Amino acid sequence: MRSVPAGARGYVLCVALGAAACVAPALGPGTRWTVLTLLAALYAGGERAVRHEVAARTFFPVLLAGVFLLPPAAAALVAVPGALCARVERQPRGLRRAWRAAQLALAAWAAGQAYAVLGGPGAASAPDFPYVLLPAAAAVLAFTAVLAALDGGILVTAEGVPARTAWRGLLPRSLAPVAVHGLAGLMMAVLWQSPYGPPAALLVLLPMGVSCWAFAQYHRERAAHQATIRALVQAVDLKDRYTRGHSERVGRAAVLIARELGMADERVEVLRFAGILHDVGKLGVPTRLLRKEGPLTPEERRVIELHPEYGHEMVRGIGFLGDARAAILHHHERIDGSGYPYGLTGAQIPESARVVAVADAFDAMTSSRSYRRARPVPAAVAELERCAGAQFDAAMVGALARALERHGWDSEVTAGGGVRTAPGPVAPDPGLRSDDVPAAAFPPDDVPAAAAFPPDDPAPDSEAGVAPRLPEAFRPLRR
Repeated sequence: MRSVPAGARGYVLCVALGAAACVAPALGPGTRWTVLTLLAALYAGGERAVRHEVAARTFFPVLLAGVFLLPPAAAALVAVPGALCARVERQPRGLRRAWRAAQLALAAWAAGQAYAVLGGPGAASAPDFPYVLLPAAAAVLAFTAVLAALDGGILVTAEGVPARTAWRGLLPRSLAPVAVHGLAGLMMAVLWQSPYGPPAALLVLLPMGVSCWAFAQYHRERAAHQATIRALVQAVDLKDRYTRGHSERVGRAAVLIARELGMADERVEVLRFAGILHDVGKLGVPTRLLRKEGPLTPEERRVIELHPEYGHEMVRGIGFLGDARAAILHHHERIDGSGYPYGLTGAQIPESARVVAVADAFDAMTSSRSYRRARPVPAAVAELERCAGAQFDAAMVGALARALERHGWDSEVTAGGGVRTAPGPVAPDPGLRSDDVPAAAFPPDDVPAAAAFPPDDPAPDSEAGVAPRLPEAFRPLRR
């Protein structure tokens, strides 16, 4: 596991200190400890009963009920015990628990303040109940806004997302589901203060249980999707051993481009799938061609060129891939129309395919093969820029160049020896042939360096990536 960046650790520490300052007043006299303890126990039970990613949103009604029943400081304390003892499957466990506790405490405190300022506590106990809806709505908005703001900070400090795009869409995506949970929390608070007391409020847990089950089903389905992709990539790895690791790196480069262009998270995920699976069609290509050491005959080259269509047929029925299927089919098209399988030009080529084409070419040049050395990252970027507008989409090339300048690139190659490349001065490389470059003049049957990279060059997979990115360490912190 990569170490957590110092900036991310400092950010979590600041958020934790702020949360501690918010909950401190609740430790004094006057706190309704019975209500606080019961709500905290309910939330902690939910955190322990299910996976953390599922519990994160499913039990928000308990936290919001605390906002409607308790002063802000006490409401902030409700989430802390449950978040600190939550089931955490991925590292770094302690830091993730601390982050989650601090984030929820600050959000609940802000919601409590908004609720109190608009007279929520008085409205909730008044006979004219509808008046409580306005302060409750303000509390939900404050709760969601704080979560979104803090999530954006994690994207910047832990995952290296550009600040101008980190917060884009976070609040709108979260507001609707949290609003529904806010209504459930308000119902729980009203029942809690009814003559029937807390037992009646617990009835709200029934729909929450159904919601939890639905979330669990969604996560199981998502895990099945990931398993499907892993199986396909491993199958290609076994068949084409010379480019093992290529597909995963292409997926990571595609993510860099997508994030640099400010695409939404859902779109970024689709492009990651597209990069990882772009060469899955090689499962339909004879192994003897993929492993052939010498030059390919024209007939063999035509067989190789069928792999995008094979791949598209293989994944056509996998609905969750979405536009990734178009990238698999068209990632060898070229802007000037000299690519294959259909000779599309410019904007006719799907955006996802234009992203994957650049990511594919970049990794092919910066990874070692049995027949030639890896090129330095600056040299590979220079070749992409030279071919932009003819072979590659210039916007995608520019986005990759900017992302690499910001994050760097760490390429671990399994075929032909380990080679690490990173941005820096381009040193003379006598081992590279003069034709070892991507050029639009080369035949349109390959990734960039058609003369030096056989047309069967790119295939899948292994581990490598962007130096400061945290693939698994902090991504789960974004709920």
